[in-house]
Amino acid sequence: MTTLLFLPAGETGYRWMRVADARVVEEGEGIPDIAADGETIAVAPADAVTLHWAELPSRSAAQATAAARILASEASASPLAELHVAVGDEGASDRPIGVVGAATMRDWLLMLAEAGVDPVAVIPAPMLLPRPEEGYARAELAGSGVVRGTSSGFADEARLTELVTGGTAPATIDRDTLEAAIVAAVASPPLDLRQGPFARRRRFAIDWGLIRRLALLSLTILAVTLAISLVRIAKYSFGADALEAEANTVAVTGLPRGETVVDASRQLDERLSRVRGPGLGFTSTTAAVFAAVRATPGTEVTALDFQANGDLRLSVAVEREALATDLKRALEAAGLSVRAGVFQAAAGRVTGELTISPESGR
Repeated sequence: MTTLLFLPAGETGYRWMRVADARVVEEGEGIPDIAADGETIAVAPADAVTLHWAELPSRSAAQATAAARILASEASASPLAELHVAVGDEGASDRPIGVVGAATMRDWLLMLAEAGVDPVAVIPAPMLLPRPEEGYARAELAGSGVVRGTSSGFADEARLTELVTGGTAPATIDRDTLEAAIVAAVASPPLDLRQGPFARRRRFAIDWGLIRRLALLSLTILAVTLAISLVRIAKYSFGADALEAEANTVAVTGLPRGETVVDASRQLDERLSRVRGPGLGFTSTTAAVFAAVRATPGTEVTALDFQANGDLRLSVAVEREALATDLKRALEAAGLSVRAGVFQAAAGRVTGELTISPESGR
């Protein structure tokens, strides 16, 4: 159900008309009780709104309004800043344009708000009449006469009507035709003045059902994320256990037969240390020594003794004393610490002993 509330004009106060089931079901004066499940449309007095028709851009509402404002400024003596311009649509090539004072529009909405009414639309009274194919049509709306032409709409005043129509009397609209036009205008207002700065503000309503659904969805996402994390942790834990078991199996093959596996890594390091010896180990130390000997012509190893502390006692024979110094430098260049003993000359050879140990920090 929709209530049409006609705004006061002159000495005429509020009047109203109710539309339901595609017909006018009730009329009255004053401000009616607004049904909780219905809407209210305010009807502006015909003499307060100037109507024009023009071909305007249809792609963009902003372009159409801008073009309408230009036309209104050319046809009005009032400054454009003081006017409110609204554009409608009747489905024809030319579109209706409503021009009303911005102050008047504010006063109407303030007056309605004080009466507890927030209209969904404000329609000029002539736009409730059907658009005639030719000439002019007249009807009584809320106790006032209204005239509608193919490209005009105004209040019915004797001198004004004769001037606009050129002396031709407007055809009177029958009740059924007028009612059908009112029902059509209520269903789809051809021109609504509540545009731009006067557009109706939508009230914010909390959709608790939507909030509950979003909360449930969020909890579901959190639960799935937690489940994925738990599965991943379990997978990593099982994988770590499998790797540890495999490491113990490999350690058993590298340790002496029958030895109990307690800490595979530590036990393997201990065995490796025992196998290679302390320090750099026997193999690494002797390899470095023989490489230095080969790089020093005229030197030969006569004996070597690998000590328990990782030192290697090396007995060498050289052709001359300078070669012993060259050998010592070659060993030091290989990263070894060398302590030279006493070298003696006998039978054309110089013999002596070198104590070799890894340099500290290596």
